[in-house]
Amino acid sequence: MSEREVLFDLTGRVAVVTGGGRGIGRGIAEGLAAFGARVVLTGRTQSTLDQAAVEMRGRGYDALAQMADVSREGDVVALRDAVLGVCGQIDILVNNAGVNPIYLGIERTSLADWQNIIDTNLTGVFLCCKYLGGVMAGQGKGSIINVSSVAGHVGLRRSVPYCATKGGVELLTKGLALDWAKKGVRVNTLAPGYFETDLTAGMRENDALAAPLIAHTPLGRFGKLDDAAGAAVFLASDASAYMTGASLVVDGGWTAD
Repeated sequence: MSEREVLFDLTGRVAVVTGGGRGIGRGIAEGLAAFGARVVLTGRTQSTLDQAAVEMRGRGYDALAQMADVSREGDVVALRDAVLGVCGQIDILVNNAGVNPIYLGIERTSLADWQNIIDTNLTGVFLCCKYLGGVMAGQGKGSIINVSSVAGHVGLRRSVPYCATKGGVELLTKGLALDWAKKGVRVNTLAPGYFETDLTAGMRENDALAAPLIAHTPLGRFGKLDDAAGAAVFLASDASAYMTGASLVVDGGWTAD
């Protein structure tokens, strides 16, 4: 292995990926595992996690599944304890779990809708940083990747709660990067644009919805899971050792326009 290849090597590191059973989280988990990490997939549906872990192990990856709802403090504490009990350490945390926009004007957005999005997308990141990231701070090393969105950089129509949470994730990341820099823990965001996932399938199959998104994207396509995985491997590895408090936008140029 060359010196440059070593920069991306994750062998011997334990990565926890929230929302790791499907979509971008699954893609990131597979990317980390491909570079040697032992990956713990977590989410709210055990069957989805189990299936993903089995499929990953079938390809020779080291993958485990542990159910947790990141909006619940008790679940996050139990997740931390379970990972430490099996793996003994936590080196990489990918806070990917999130719920999608509800696409309503704020005057039609209920307090319950607002709170649900806040609880998962922002409070969930806080809790995982506090308890799982806290392990890294105690170890004196680690990399946290908070998955934000282009909605953390620019506004999206009829998505006020979602934009608020992703903007919050961006600034939570910067504040925590300052707090933990001397503890050896780097904290960055990965901000995806529109990606090819099962959650966007309906939108992508509707030309009236998909065409304007593609037209607004300079690279002229939706993101693929490998696009997110490559960025996550970079942020998790020593290749990004001089980065903290930064936001890596992976959006095909969406926010450049």
